[in-house]
Amino acid sequence: MGLRPAHCYREIERAYTRHSKYKSKSYIKGIPALKITKFDFGNLTKNFESRIDIFPKIDIQIRHNSIESTRMLANRRLHRNLGANYRLKIRVYPHHVLREHKMLTGAGADRMSPGMSQAFGKPIGIAAQVKEKQPIMSIYVDKKDVKTVIDILDVARKRLPCKCGISVLQNN
Repeated sequence: MGLRPAHCYREIERAYTRHSKYKSKSYIKGIPALKITKFDFGNLTKNFESRIDIFPKIDIQIRHNSIESTRMLANRRLHRNLGANYRLKIRVYPHHVLREHKMLTGAGADRMSPGMSQAFGKPIGIAAQVKEKQPIMSIYVDKKDVKTVIDILDVARKRLPCKCGISVLQNN
């Protein structure tokens, strides 16, 4: 079975902690590996004139594979258009563990499935909980490249599961 749609995990929920009299059942075992490989790209030493942020317009939970997909697309296009004259920084970190209680389907599944008893669920991924207008990703460039970066982020934001805005800040 593949990945469930993003709308299944979009809502921000407080992390549920199971309390049990058995210590081994009180915590999540085996958190899935993080798909985001690097959080800082490009020219890390130069001071750039402008910063362009991409931010959500609502409070949302964004899975790590969505952030990685957005990062890969933006980084590839930035490198193709600007060379090494930019800095891309991921500003959120996925901490929230997503769980799923897998159920059997089909004929006779009601006789085999335990139902909702011990329905804590197995970890299937991790997500970042992002507040409204909190930057997800920042790109630092010179003033002459701002228009190019806005066009690139306009394409990249379609990979995120929410409506996103783009803001430009000048360092002057």
